[in-house]
Amino acid sequence: MLEQRRTTNMLLLVIVVPLIFYLLKILSFIFIPLIFSMFIALLFLPIMRNLSRRNVPKFISIIIVLLLVSAVVMAGIELVKLSSKQIMANNTEFMAKAEVKVANLKDYLSENFGAEFEEDQTMLGQLFAKENLGTTFGFLRTFFTTLLMTVFFVVLWLAESINVHKLLNSTLLKRRHTSIKTFMKIEKDLIKFIKVKFLVSALTGLFTGLMCVFFDVSFPIFWGLFAFVINFVQMVGSFISVILLSIFAFVELDPTSNLFFFILSITGVQVLFGAILEPIFMGKSFSINVIAVLVMLMFWGFLWGIPGLIMAIPITVFIKIILEQFPSTKVIASLLSGNQTNPSDL
Repeated sequence: MLEQRRTTNMLLLVIVVPLIFYLLKILSFIFIPLIFSMFIALLFLPIMRNLSRRNVPKFISIIIVLLLVSAVVMAGIELVKLSSKQIMANNTEFMAKAEVKVANLKDYLSENFGAEFEEDQTMLGQLFAKENLGTTFGFLRTFFTTLLMTVFFVVLWLAESINVHKLLNSTLLKRRHTSIKTFMKIEKDLIKFIKVKFLVSALTGLFTGLMCVFFDVSFPIFWGLFAFVINFVQMVGSFISVILLSIFAFVELDPTSNLFFFILSITGVQVLFGAILEPIFMGKSFSINVIAVLVMLMFWGFLWGIPGLIMAIPITVFIKIILEQFPSTKVIASLLSGNQTNPSDL
């Protein structure tokens, strides 16, 4: 009888787990804003509690938090506008340099390796091609839809219409003391992760932009914003930032010591903030095996794309904390944990 029950449970697990992953995939338009909004709400939860202690009504507290979030979003939009103006003002000069460099590279590859290239439109023409503009508008439409849903879920989180503590207590843990303790640990660790990651990413973007200014590389505001955003992708983001910016700098800088020192400088920025300061600030709470980090990045990236890459580590930490509460799953939690302080960005 016991053996049959185990077999039945195993079969149910084999059926339910793929079904859950399938639902996460097809309902990503709901789950992505929901998880993002949870992180945003957690970040402003201390402000909500502080206002509550001062007897400020909850709906006024929510309005104050939304205004703060709006201010941050508007600041980001203004930076994007400034970056766009900078790009549009200098794109002709840059594209001319890029065309020359690409032509020289094609000639070199043709002469030395026999490579053949088809005659095609210029890079500037490809950039503003109709199909690319259509893709851009589609992306913007999806982005604003996701943004509105995220704001909607943020309001629900802050109003406590979505209560993780009650959900844990009624489903997984079913023990009031354990669920409270677990929720407090999840909240503490995720707030710490968001704050540290935001600070480190901001410093990385700032110093990347300053390096561009110092070495006279075009569009420093754009590259600073890019480094800030891509740094939220654990481990992989640093490599992408350095590689893309190095390729870009190759167009503008002579392949001499200037280019070498620029690449060395932006690599040093990533190492300083991602590999040294971030693990120190994070502490042991985010000690996750490097292999587990890579697997989770691939898994959540496959399910949800770029948002999945950004949320992979905090979701993994959330899962690890839950698994630590059950004796039967502690071994899985220990496999997720690593001996190192924290997986670094570079």
